[in-house]
Amino acid sequence: MGANFDVLVRFVNDEGKIQYGNLLEPMDDAIGSQAEVLTGNPIAGFQKTGKTQTIKKLLCPLPSTPIIQCIGVNYHKHARETNFQVPSQPVVFTKPADSMAGPFDDIYVHPDARDQLDYEGELCFVFSKDCKDVAEEEALSYVLGYATGNDISARNYIPHEVSGFQMSYGKSFDAFAPWGPYLVSPAVVGDPHRLRLVTKVNGEIRQDSNTSDMIWSIKQIIVHLARGRTVRAGTLVMTGTPSGVGWFMEPVGYVKDKDIIEVEIEKLGTMRNKIVF
Repeated sequence: MGANFDVLVRFVNDEGKIQYGNLLEPMDDAIGSQAEVLTGNPIAGFQKTGKTQTIKKLLCPLPSTPIIQCIGVNYHKHARETNFQVPSQPVVFTKPADSMAGPFDDIYVHPDARDQLDYEGELCFVFSKDCKDVAEEEALSYVLGYATGNDISARNYIPHEVSGFQMSYGKSFDAFAPWGPYLVSPAVVGDPHRLRLVTKVNGEIRQDSNTSDMIWSIKQIIVHLARGRTVRAGTLVMTGTPSGVGWFMEPVGYVKDKDIIEVEIEKLGTMRNKIVF
């Protein structure tokens, strides 16, 4: 993969055509704003055209992914609120590619996943190229860019007595991994461990934290994911959620039909999804 962008968007233009672009002025949903059109694709790399087009709708930054790799219990305060003893290595689970959804899509929830539906605002990144057995000092060279994400979770499938504490099933329903609204290059982001993360439900702040509270760094996550196994270019990684999930609120704060979940990460933008039962 080649970068050649600052703020990558995948969007629908005024003519209904899907394009890649470099967003000239990042803002909320970006509708009506201008993007410099890019040719190429995330695998082969992009070329700037010098032409601009108007954004009618923002889509998921990438149309597909080989797999979504997720890190569990990766914030100190979240580990404390869950009373979870942090293992000596990062906790890894996966979501299938069809769990991806756009940053402003409605999320249609299967009836069996509605009773204990929860949000998890997360910092995401995308692998820029295939890799295996990566040295920590080289790890960040495999990051194409960073984004905002939401690891939507059906908590009724998470408890040990239900799942053996295998988290994937309750987190792998279709559209349970919305992310975006854009993919921001590492050069623009700088240190990914100094970013404020805020999650709101219907305007109420539920999570207000900083990526500095992460237990495992981006470098350490990359090394762990690539140990003895090939990670493909375009793989999306969700790096864990901070404290404040609905599961551990008193009373519990699960989300319901028509609720609006917003996740905002400093420098990476805000995504907003409506829950639909």
